[in-house]
Amino acid sequence: MTIDSGFNHITVLLDEAVEALAVRPDGCYLDGTFGRGGHSRLILSKLGPGGRLLGFDKDPQAIATGQALAAEDGRFVVVQRSFAELGSEVAERGLAGKVSGVLLDLGVSSPQLDDPERGFSFLNDGPLDMRMDPSRGISAAEFVNTAPVEEIARVFKEYGEERFSGRMARAVVERRDIKPFERTGDLAEVLKVANPAWEKGKNPATRAFQGLRIHVNNELGDLEVGLEAALEALEIGGRLVVISFHSLEDRIVKLFMRKLTKGEADNLPRNLPVRFEAFVPKIKIHGKAQFASEAELKANPRARSAVMRVAEKLR
Repeated sequence: MTIDSGFNHITVLLDEAVEALAVRPDGCYLDGTFGRGGHSRLILSKLGPGGRLLGFDKDPQAIATGQALAAEDGRFVVVQRSFAELGSEVAERGLAGKVSGVLLDLGVSSPQLDDPERGFSFLNDGPLDMRMDPSRGISAAEFVNTAPVEEIARVFKEYGEERFSGRMARAVVERRDIKPFERTGDLAEVLKVANPAWEKGKNPATRAFQGLRIHVNNELGDLEVGLEAALEALEIGGRLVVISFHSLEDRIVKLFMRKLTKGEADNLPRNLPVRFEAFVPKIKIHGKAQFASEAELKANPRARSAVMRVAEKLR
């Protein structure tokens, strides 16, 4: 566990993820979601003097933590960019095709969820923001106050998997015409009233808030781009380790890895001449999907939805 600004953060699948990277003392590694540095610190402990670690994060608070770590350890550098941009960052540093392992720990960190001022959670009232990088893009408030009802419903349904997306979106638009939304508590209350069937043990605003967060931060789009960029950055034999926290993320990761185990020819039209290399898989999947242990779940209930998948680059 690490402490950050009064908020507890426990790194999920810490030992399992770093073990899956198969860290070499002289290797070059990327932590695509630095967060509060749990995975990065463990990777650094396994690196020798010639090893290197590059961290990415959009969150300014995470970057501040990363810069402090970089000041302590010259083998580590952190940049304030999405892991979707790792391709250009790696190219600029002359590391394309030379990276020994990439770790992507997706989702939102505990400090982000627990800090009301970030606007990620409906549990504590705060500004309706939800941006991992508050200096970029539009906030959740801007989106719900300006987007057409059809777009809000799509976000609730597609990203939040909310059954009553249309009904809840209409309630949002009706209320914003009277008074724009500014606070998480205000939006949560409107969504709560508009949801006709509450799930046992789950706040009725949960799915809609998830959809908003994913949309505002382009999380699924970044993931698709980031996976491709990570594969290109890896050297032959390099490992890709991805920890996802909900079914939409895990589906993208699973399909990406499954497609590359079949070779490119599997996705080409029939009767089209192809080279032999097109039949050769690009990656090898290591083991089955891995989940948090019972001991970890007791220490950190938020790990219950974590799924880790591991692949090795073959060519």
